[in-house]
Amino acid sequence: MYMRTIFITGASRGIGRSIALKFAFEGYYVFLNCHASVSQLEEVRHIIEEDCRAACEIVAGDVGNPDDVARMFGQIYRSCDKLDVLINNAGISHIGLLTDMTTEEWQRILDVNLSSVFYCCRAAIPPMISAGSGRIINISSMWGTSGASCEAAYSASKAGVNGLTKALAKELAPGNIQVNAVACGVVDTEMNRQLSAEERSSLEDAIPTGRYGTPEEIAKITWDIAHAPAYMTGQIIGVDGGYL
Repeated sequence: MYMRTIFITGASRGIGRSIALKFAFEGYYVFLNCHASVSQLEEVRHIIEEDCRAACEIVAGDVGNPDDVARMFGQIYRSCDKLDVLINNAGISHIGLLTDMTTEEWQRILDVNLSSVFYCCRAAIPPMISAGSGRIINISSMWGTSGASCEAAYSASKAGVNGLTKALAKELAPGNIQVNAVACGVVDTEMNRQLSAEERSSLEDAIPTGRYGTPEEIAKITWDIAHAPAYMTGQIIGVDGGYL
């Protein structure tokens, strides 16, 4: 029986970890990626193998580096002919005034949040086209739509992800490959735990649901998108508690 495959970038914690566990529990062969937190990724693999009784493989590397991405996809294609699903989830944030941001900090945000999507899509698409099927889901942010003060680089990178999603969906639609994005609101992950208690309270007050989202909720909508009718493509699906 054919085992469906998925590659998730940034899978060691937060949203990526929850997506990995959701798809593993549903029987997918999961390729797990992270750059620095390999010990945490090993913990995710242990849960998948012991609790989900599923198969997975660690594909460590920096998705913001094209050479690393080429090496990682070489490893993936030694284990399978193609990916059924690609989840571009890896991301980093930077909070501060634009005028205080260094060139290196700006470039790193773009490399990890936007260029990584290009590198991974470029590697994943040819076998998908040959097979006549595939799903690409990019984890974006509501700030890519509305912009966030003191998060200009992050907002710009996610706006780029949204534009790439829409353009690539049109490009790949004739090949029966669907490309969509999830524009997350404020999700209770390590990235947002750097906020002060005052900042956290202020954000919660601004969200109509009165709370942060959970990684499990994003994993559930990602699963639904991956199994939605093929006519759904090029969509930026907001999951933000009604914020926008």
